Amino acid sequence: MRRTLAEVLGVDVGLLQSGMGGVAGAELACAVSNAGAAGCAGGYKLIGGALSAMLARLTAGTDRPVGVNLIPEVVGPEELDRQVAQVLDETPEHVHLSFFGMPADAVFERVGATGRPMVVQVGSVADGVHAAERGAVVVAQGVEAGGHLLGTAKRDDLVAALRAQLPDACLVASGGIGSPAEAGRALAAGADGVLLGTAFVVAHESRAHAYFKAAVTAADESDTVITDVYEIGWPGRRHRVLATAATADPGQAKKFIGRTVVEGKPYLVPRFSSAVPTDATTGRIEEMAMYCGRSCSAISDEISAADVVAAFARVLPGAAAVSDKKG
Repeated sequence: MRRTLAEVLGVDVGLLQSGMGGVAGAELACAVSNAGAAGCAGGYKLIGGALSAMLARLTAGTDRPVGVNLIPEVVGPEELDRQVAQVLDETPEHVHLSFFGMPADAVFERVGATGRPMVVQVGSVADGVHAAERGAVVVAQGVEAGGHLLGTAKRDDLVAALRAQLPDACLVASGGIGSPAEAGRALAAGADGVLLGTAFVVAHESRAHAYFKAAVTAADESDTVITDVYEIGWPGRRHRVLATAATADPGQAKKFIGRTVVEGKPYLVPRFSSAVPTDATTGRIEEMAMYCGRSCSAISDEISAADVVAAFARVLPGAAAVSDKKG
């Protein structure tokens, strides 16, 4: 029997927050989960002590369902295996695993054996079917999305195609969703819930740099471009970003243009780095990778994560549970 996202994850609102590396720290994830949706902290390339530090903040900040996002494409199989092991060993059962792109079948088996929910974001029907057959919640990412693009299909087309093949699967729509009305359109296409990224970039609890947040709220969809210039650290993948001097002139030198700090460790930031500017980043922020979906046209204010969840709760499956609790 088909279950909604809210039912699968045990949340009040059928909404996933994207586990955006750098931007989605434990603070944002906990704020989203404590508001009744499913927050998600970006694991990205964190491993060992750095990952443990983030996981400790995550588990201390909420006892509600919350996720950790990992990216098979940017770490090798051994590193991903270590990351998965750390999450499973160092967190309680209310923490689920989320993957951007397809992990190996052995990962599906390992996580499945624990009974924890697993969320997998895909960009094609074939990958979506593969993930669903292994018990995962499937996030269908359309090209309207900000960040790295997994496919070439429009959101609702991909959702509808997946629903036709997977009538009982839990499907989540991602890409270009900046308003409750747009979320409603995704549900009409066959989704059981939605994933939001750009809407949470500008949340108070987001670790996005202040310049990045202001640029998103000031932008509309015509200010975004699909490009592959931000390749250092994540080669071979197109991404939707705000247009910058770097996207306008990809022939510039790949010299260092800033500095940042990740879990207490300093790093230099080269031009064309895939790393986003965070509140710990200094330098030429205006040239850095500011991932932004077409949903920016509907986003004009920096608000709390709880306010984002509340705005979408009116239209998403599971919203009735929120109303009942407040009544």
